[in-house]
Amino acid sequence: MKLFIDTANIEEIREAHSWGILAGVTTNPSLAAREGRNFREMIKEISDLVDGPISAEAVSLTPEEMIVEARELAAINDNVIVKFPITAAGLTATRAVSAEGIRVNMTLIFSVNQALLAAAAGAAFASPFLGRMDDIGEDGLVLLTDLVDAYANYNITTEIIAASIRGPQHVTQAALIGADIATIPFTVLKQMMNHPLTEKGIAQFLSDWEKLQEKAAQTAAFGNR
Repeated sequence: MKLFIDTANIEEIREAHSWGILAGVTTNPSLAAREGRNFREMIKEISDLVDGPISAEAVSLTPEEMIVEARELAAINDNVIVKFPITAAGLTATRAVSAEGIRVNMTLIFSVNQALLAAAAGAAFASPFLGRMDDIGEDGLVLLTDLVDAYANYNITTEIIAASIRGPQHVTQAALIGADIATIPFTVLKQMMNHPLTEKGIAQFLSDWEKLQEKAAQTAAFGNR
């Protein structure tokens, strides 16, 4: 499963990129608004830094406007992916721009039916929102399981991005279910590398190493007498 970071914060992206684990980046208008930057300049900086799909969301509402905006966003860099919401306008725009070679990440998916429509329209990616399903008392992982199964039934090549990740367990389950990608907040990426036994093991190794150095120093001092 490929790991994307879900943020518009360039410092978070830069740090995660330095770990050598990032396969792409997703952003959305809410994340971009927190940064207070020119959106397209920000997308250009991110797409220059990370060599992988960079999702930039269109904010237009009509098919005609969405198509124009998609072309403008895709022109920023070769690896920029356009995000459209799963609406009638979004489907129409997806069919049009995908025929031009512009890849689309269809977002705000909450049902298998929506994901099937996204694939039929030519979307390269479909993003079911796990956490937002959980927020309303439904199980986002059940949706993800059903979606993976439905796509597998027909060898659909649209990649599934497990989105709205709330914690490391979401990532684990998404991988076990078979999502192609998980897009993960920076805080959760950091949590994924932590485990108390790892920290305990490092502390033990360092303690044993210090004891070894002390013993070596004592042996050397005794030999010099």
